[in-house]
Parts: sequence; C-alpha cells; structure tokens
Amino acid sequence: MAPLYQLNSIRKRYGDREALVIDRLTVHEGRCSTLTGPNGSGKSTLLQILAFLIPPTSGELFFCGEPVAWQNSLLLRLRHEVTLLHQDPYLFTTSVRANIAFGLKARGISGAEQHRRVDEALEAVQLSGFQKRKARELSGGEAQRVAMARALALRPKVLLLDEPLANVDRKSAELLEELIVSLPARGTSVIIVTHDSEQSQRFGSDRIHLVAGRLAVPSHSVR
Repeated sequence: MAPLYQLNSIRKRYGDREALVIDRLTVHEGRCSTLTGPNGSGKSTLLQILAFLIPPTSGELFFCGEPVAWQNSLLLRLRHEVTLLHQDPYLFTTSVRANIAFGLKARGISGAEQHRRVDEALEAVQLSGFQKRKARELSGGEAQRVAMARALALRPKVLLLDEPLANVDRKSAELLEELIVSLPARGTSVIIVTHDSEQSQRFGSDRIHLVAGRLAVPSHSVR
C-alpha cells in the first residue's frame, strides 16, 4: 500500500527566509500523528502544504502514491480528501446546523443525506439537539466541537488539526481527545499539532518534530 504522504526534498521559502526544509518524510495511513515543535518551527507551513493550500517552493509531494500537481483544476479533488481545522475556527453567525451544512452544500450534498450527516456529526461531538442554536450563543468549547463536527461531516480521508484543544474547557478537551484517538479506526487519518508532550503520549501516536523548519527525530518515516 502506498504511503498517505511522501515528501521528498521539500523546501518552502518566504523571500530570503527558508521556513521548511524536509529531505524525506513518509506518513502512513490509519494513524494519529502528532506534529510538535517550538513556535516558528514550520508546523503551520507544513500543515498548509499537506492540506494542498500552498505549494512548496521546490521538491515533490505524493498523496496516496500520486504526485501532487499544483494546478487549481487538479487540487480541488485532493482538497476534498483533506480537511484542515484551525485552532480558532470561524463560525458563521447562523445556526449550528447551517454552519455544519456549509461545506456539504459546497460539495453538492443536500436533502436527507445532508441532514443525516449533520446529525451524525453532532452526535459524535455530543451536541445532539444543538441544530437550531445560534453560533454566537455557544461557549468556546461548544464552538470548537461544532467546528469539529463540521469537519467530520465532510468525511475526510485526512484530518489536519492545529492545536484544537488549546483554548477549550476541560470537558470539551477530554471529549475531543477521545474522539480524535478513535478516528483512524473509522477511516480518517489524523495529524495534530500540539505543544503538550503528555497529550502526544496519550494519543499513542507517531511524532513529527520540527525545529527551525527541519525534522528533528531519528526516523524520517512515520508509521
């Protein structure tokens, strides 16, 4: 089976600054991998490349064995396979249902299938019955759980998470952590940014550690 991601000689520069230098990195499917490193180490840049949102300056990126061609007409299909959830996700000032349904509508999913996915996603984050609540009425933890539900409703092959537990209450953090750990068994591979070393251990995950934009772990293969 081909790796989920294969990165070869990846470089990303912003002007004269080299933000990311990865000679070789292999990430295998069906795992929960943590992405760690100090601020400014290149974690967000790597996530955006893995989400097909920005191209590397040079190098090769393979997804499920296929080389990624950085052309808008080809990237749309790949972006349907990968969802990136930011630390402070934006919610529209509409109902919870409308927020979760937004991405589904964009992909042409409507009617009974849309309603079923919204309800299943809310159940997964233990917010069943919140469909008609307004986003502005939610607590910080509830808002993050709705954002997670919105991502899960898309049923991505890969879920990229940028510190999703950093600013939420303990109950929501514990719930989301348990959910994230369960996702690989449900068919969604996870790469999560965290500064919490204990959290990384609790995930029982593989670790990708960056320092100054470079891999800083002995192995360049994440299984």
